[in-house]
Amino acid sequence: MSDFEIGFEPKLTFLSQEDKNKLYTSALQVMEETGMLVQHEGALKLLINAGCTLGKDGMVRMPATLVEQARKTVPNNIAMYDREGNHAMDLGGRRAYFGTGSDLMWSVESKNMQRHRTSLEDIKTAARVCDALPNIDFIMSFAHPHEVNPALSYLASFKAMAENCTKPIVNTADNRKDLEAMWEISKILRGGEKELREKPYWIQYDEPISPLKHPFTSLDKLIFCAETGSPVIYSPAPIAGSTAPMTVAGHIVQGLAESFFGMVVHQLAAPGAPFLMGIGAAVLDMKSGQCSYNAPEYLLTYMAMIEMSNHLDIPNWGYGGTSDAQIPDMQASYEAGLEAFMSVFTGSNLNHDVGYLDFGLTGSLDMIVIVNEMVDQIRRMHKGIPINDDTLAMDAIPQGFSQGQFLTVPHTLKHLRKVQWEPELFFRQGHDKWVEQGRTSLLDRARTKLNNILDTHQPLAIADEKQAAIAKVLDGFLK
Repeated sequence: MSDFEIGFEPKLTFLSQEDKNKLYTSALQVMEETGMLVQHEGALKLLINAGCTLGKDGMVRMPATLVEQARKTVPNNIAMYDREGNHAMDLGGRRAYFGTGSDLMWSVESKNMQRHRTSLEDIKTAARVCDALPNIDFIMSFAHPHEVNPALSYLASFKAMAENCTKPIVNTADNRKDLEAMWEISKILRGGEKELREKPYWIQYDEPISPLKHPFTSLDKLIFCAETGSPVIYSPAPIAGSTAPMTVAGHIVQGLAESFFGMVVHQLAAPGAPFLMGIGAAVLDMKSGQCSYNAPEYLLTYMAMIEMSNHLDIPNWGYGGTSDAQIPDMQASYEAGLEAFMSVFTGSNLNHDVGYLDFGLTGSLDMIVIVNEMVDQIRRMHKGIPINDDTLAMDAIPQGFSQGQFLTVPHTLKHLRKVQWEPELFFRQGHDKWVEQGRTSLLDRARTKLNNILDTHQPLAIADEKQAAIAKVLDGFLK
């Protein structure tokens, strides 16, 4: 995207100040009165020592003061760096970044719209495509490698991402052992532990189990990240009507309480460690029994979470570019574009799942290419409208009147490239040009761009000596 001037920042909002206060105090009340189930002895000890109580019902009840204390120590910005150590993202404030999702079971083939079961090759291909797209800021695995030994799948996925894209990674892991190996690989790539702590390369995606349960593996990964200074997301995925209240407000309250609880554990383990809050606000369609990523109630819950993270000044985990459609069609474009627009204009920080279809079961490389252009246009709009003596064009208006046109007015030439956003895939040249260029659809043009990337783009390679050291880590992983 061109370097457009920045005006007043436009904002999308769904909550009043009173609403935010009510949601916050209600989440604290859930933590104090209902409590949470904690299945990790180390985390339980941290919580009890900090002033929580363990009831006869097995629930840990947390005083509101611990949440307030955690809010004071959690960083309000997380600087992220790519594989080569270059600054890539500042997660915080209202800054919005986009990337893919993880662990899809299926991928839609561009050439025939048939889906296939995913493999390690799909992870490599998606990473390479994202490496070439300027509005994809980070990557996740995109696919699950079905042919890989399950015990090695997360680590193999991490290696495939690192080899095929230089952008920051949001990783998934089964347990602490996975994270320890990823940490070792990242130290090799960065040049040492000190360098990795100073310039984080990856963010761990972690979640509790709704309702109100924090399993051993989730808390163990959370504490590992705190201890190593690795950024971590702790985002529950409560399903409205199934594992969370049916109402949007109740859905928000439960999700906030579950995420806040993880934040407290994390900050007790290492005050000041980087943390992102979030809610995967799925909605159960009571008619079909299918969950939805794009129901209006989902979007409302998600928007409220973003506003709460901005209100509390805590970096957040978000969504963008997803659809419940089965293929990259008009429904997919509408839903993906709407969600991406709302994420940017509400101020969501780390927005994943670009290219997701079929409620996170299927992915599309074509959709990743299309959403890359959508995000570019949305970012142009988010620049707002600069109002100053130059842009008001007070001298240009009489000049244009006297000449009967503005094409040759110096003001037009000065601002031509600054003001107008130019699409690459979206067509706006008129019918005759469209016919002349083959009557192509948006999907046709996205497919052409995708094939060009696959034919020509090669990511920056990892040095041979680092590759050899990484191979040793993998060799020793299952021993």
